[in-house]
Amino acid sequence: MTKGTTLHHEPGRIFREAWIAGVTAHYPGEPKPGYIAAWDETPEWERSAAAAVFEQVRSFAETTGGAAGRLTREQKGRFVALCWIGQIYKHFPDPKPSYVADWDDMPAWQQETDTEIFETIERLL
Repeated sequence: MTKGTTLHHEPGRIFREAWIAGVTAHYPGEPKPGYIAAWDETPEWERSAAAAVFEQVRSFAETTGGAAGRLTREQKGRFVALCWIGQIYKHFPDPKPSYVADWDDMPAWQQETDTEIFETIERLL
């Protein structure tokens, strides 16, 4: 762990790295700087949210005894998206509609990125 990183945030860092990898691979054109900001430049609320969603995915995968691996790619991505939306509502009382968009209203690059986040966490288990 790097200086200033708590054990609580290490799962968040893994989530963030998977997010950046997905954005880099799938975002059309040049992504917004905040989308690919390094962990140390990420706001505290977002670090906390990333750690929470990592733990939700980890717990879900573990409590299914590995059967979560049988989900479709879309189902995996939807799970990450819903967990993230829950965190947005936790941290923002009145979020922008685009921050809490349903799966079908999300851009394809974001859907792919969320799916790959789930698969990254799954591989770590």
